[in-house]
Amino acid sequence: MGLPFKDIVSPRELPWSDLAGRAVAVDAYNALYQFLATIRQADGRPFSDADGRPTSHLMGSFYRTTSLLAEGVRPVWVFDGKPPERKAGTIRQRIAAKERAADQWQAALAAGDLATARRKAAQTSRLTPPMVEETIELLDALGMPTVRAPSEGEAQAARMAVDGVVWATASEDYDTLLFGSPRLVRGLAARRSNRSGGADAAQLIDRDEMLRQLGISGDELILIGVLVGTDFNDGVRGYGPKKALKIAQEHLGWTETIARTGLDPVEADEVAEIFRHPNTMPVARLDFREPDPDRVADVLVRRHGFSEERVRSALRRLERAPKPSGPASSAPRGRQQSLDGFEEVAS
Repeated sequence: MGLPFKDIVSPRELPWSDLAGRAVAVDAYNALYQFLATIRQADGRPFSDADGRPTSHLMGSFYRTTSLLAEGVRPVWVFDGKPPERKAGTIRQRIAAKERAADQWQAALAAGDLATARRKAAQTSRLTPPMVEETIELLDALGMPTVRAPSEGEAQAARMAVDGVVWATASEDYDTLLFGSPRLVRGLAARRSNRSGGADAAQLIDRDEMLRQLGISGDELILIGVLVGTDFNDGVRGYGPKKALKIAQEHLGWTETIARTGLDPVEADEVAEIFRHPNTMPVARLDFREPDPDRVADVLVRRHGFSEERVRSALRRLERAPKPSGPASSAPRGRQQSLDGFEEVAS
């Protein structure tokens, strides 16, 4: 569900030129669910091929990746592994919510309310293991490294950023900050060009800078998360991010704060441990390669009926893209170009 930190965090704009030449660890499940929710037909039905197989995840990952590469950004897609046992409750809630949304979608369709139907349909999105495997196959054909996390993808992405394997994590959620990511980039989705002709900036949250501005420690940031609720606990009724921040700024210490707020101490400690010492693995190096147009076409065109001209056109744009050199977390290089590939399909 993601942490509701929007009201207490102040990101700064990050021009695309500042990202050129840098690698970012993309929360793959976060991105794929976004594609499945947004790349839909007017009545909410997902895009599919002639055999009825879903294609929204492939459309999104292909055009998102080629758009980022055209900017000189090197995305590393990090996929979830086995979730912690404490996430079981959240998973059950999500399944139940999808079932309710499916009923509401059908009711809206029957009533001819397409706006509601599309909104409810977006809430029914399901990512299956075959869809994940095919996405990884496509990314490999594009020359992109992928990482399969032993557990939470966000935790693995944060570990890679801490280790300097990538420059930042990229997600629309704030969870990687609790896992210790030094930088979080939001808004990596290909964005519509603004009226002046450039691409909208992404957003950067520097974790150390954020902690200084809020006047809290990393452990107190975890405390805020546990109070408002995470994927691993429900939080405490009546505690939103602002109220949780206020008590964290009192610096009462973990034990006294838990007692004052009514958090279950065992639950709080177990959830905090997931963030303090997540199940991750070291990643020694990242292997970026040139795209293989024939392999890409095999996945998209021959297997799913994508337009070959559109696919080849997106790949040709990469021939003019900045060519980064040096380590994946190096300083920015290259020039800014327009982001438009994903928007052509998503809009």
